[in-house]
Amino acid sequence: MKRLLHIFLLTAVFAAMLVAPAHALEYTIDEPEDYLFGRPTSEDAPYTAENPNMDRSKNTALIPPGFGTPTSYLPGSGEYLTPNLVPGALSGGLVNQVGSVGGGTVTNSGYPTVDVGGAGSTSQFSYTTTQTTAYTEVTSDLYYSGGYLGTLKIPSLGVNVKIYEGTDSAQLAKGAGHFTNTSIWNGNVCLAGHNRGVTNHFGKIHTMNAGDTITLTTQLGTRTYAVTSVTKVSETDTSGTAATSSNQITLYTCVMNESAYRWCVVAQEV
Repeated sequence: MKRLLHIFLLTAVFAAMLVAPAHALEYTIDEPEDYLFGRPTSEDAPYTAENPNMDRSKNTALIPPGFGTPTSYLPGSGEYLTPNLVPGALSGGLVNQVGSVGGGTVTNSGYPTVDVGGAGSTSQFSYTTTQTTAYTEVTSDLYYSGGYLGTLKIPSLGVNVKIYEGTDSAQLAKGAGHFTNTSIWNGNVCLAGHNRGVTNHFGKIHTMNAGDTITLTTQLGTRTYAVTSVTKVSETDTSGTAATSSNQITLYTCVMNESAYRWCVVAQEV
């Protein structure tokens, strides 16, 4: 009897616990004090450039040297990300520095004048930038008896190929093609070539290094150029064929499996 009573009491207590309402723990979150708002996450002083006009674009960006190399610890060491855009590099039409414009000239059309008549004197400066481009037209007397315009040699790649007028398949099947309406001697000489197949004369131009030489021979003489840039450009980018004031040679070929792009090699006369 006592056992049954004991079980009954336990059952009643357990049932009362089930029907009792459950209450969640009460807590509050205090807002931070005013002085905590807007505080920096670092105690370092904010960065300010010493020279607000300093060029920090990709034109001066560097690819750092490899870890553990002799120059890896030196600030400002490495190779330029875009060597063809480095300030001061020769590039037709680009103002490199005061006094030179891509190998052209800068003329001062008005020296500073100072009004000394009284207070509030003013100085007036007037400068005019001029640039002359060079161009040699392809004429009938510049052809060799074999119907070609010249010979191109790239010693580092073992290339020795004749140059033909035009860049269609017929010309490129024989050798390098000369872009019509570009110069054949003075200024910017632009050539194209295949990057694959039997006549893949330009197949390795993207592996050239700065300073590698290119030699052009025409009826007007022989010139040697040194590579200054190797870049991948859009198929529709024709800026590289523009006339320049300095003597340079520009080579184009397709990028393997990337029909929307072209390799572009620029070399300046040495």
